[in-house]
Amino acid sequence: MKAFTVDRYGKKGALRLADLPIPELRDDEVLVEVHAAGVNLLDSKIKSGEFKLILPYRLPLVLGHDVAGVVVQVGPRVQQFKLGDEVYARTDDFRIGTFAEFVPVKETSLALKPKGLTMEEAASIPLVGLTAWQALVEKAKLKKGQKVFIQAGSGGVGTFAIQLAKHLGATVATTTSTGNVALVKGLGADVAVDYKTQDFEDALRDYDVVLNSQDNKTLLKSLRVLKPGGKLISISGPPDPAFGQEIKAPGFVRLVLRMLSSGVRRKAKSLGIDYAFLFMKANGSQLREITRIIEAGAIRPVVDRLFPFAETNAAVAYVEAGRAKGKVVIKLR
Repeated sequence: MKAFTVDRYGKKGALRLADLPIPELRDDEVLVEVHAAGVNLLDSKIKSGEFKLILPYRLPLVLGHDVAGVVVQVGPRVQQFKLGDEVYARTDDFRIGTFAEFVPVKETSLALKPKGLTMEEAASIPLVGLTAWQALVEKAKLKKGQKVFIQAGSGGVGTFAIQLAKHLGATVATTTSTGNVALVKGLGADVAVDYKTQDFEDALRDYDVVLNSQDNKTLLKSLRVLKPGGKLISISGPPDPAFGQEIKAPGFVRLVLRMLSSGVRRKAKSLGIDYAFLFMKANGSQLREITRIIEAGAIRPVVDRLFPFAETNAAVAYVEAGRAKGKVVIKLR
């Protein structure tokens, strides 16, 4: 099969188009013929070596976390899926590889593709959808009537999280550039702070939840828009000790994570705020919940650009540039 691989870590290097054997299927997996693959900033961070400490992959590595496609083979222990099923998933860590013609996916990480979505639209959903779900539903337990601040509203996670928060009945604020105010308002944002002309710290007060996806400076400023008892959930770091335990990291890695997050945890505690780091995980049952909401018409995918498979490197570079509105997707078939 054709696949795009990372041969060595580095920000500059391109992915290499390689001929590889189709991966061997484990008993609890299905083999998916890839029709479309979403591109995420996580792919770039793995390529650059930024996550070597917490995701020690062996190289060469096929990149890609999001897939939509058709089941072409099932393992002997698989019960929920059959040949020909149209499915989508965020593949598991250490089993990624959707920038390829075929990818094995664990049964428990897979869901049937939402009816009414194209393969490309479906491939745009899993990673950002599960990130938003695990942050807002699982960690924040966001309730009707609460106020949530979702940063970078026109990005992949932002466009999904705004819609999910509105579906849950929250009041939503977000940051975006002047040109994307109409987009985020159209998705349901009640307050759109134009970061080119305004500081969100001056505009927002007494929020229940912040979903942070930006740098450390923005993270610390976000503490000041929360009310006591509020929750700051960060998907861009720094990782906290709970995350180290969750991934069963070695002792020295846990120590590093504790040190990296000590400043923000101390500051949050002094303000009576709960800080948590989220590194989203594959989850088929949560994806089925997301499917239900999409099929009910409450959430729509936002796809900025489609790239043919041959232009996978261009797709990754476009995401790295940070200007995508919603998601970027690679089309294979």
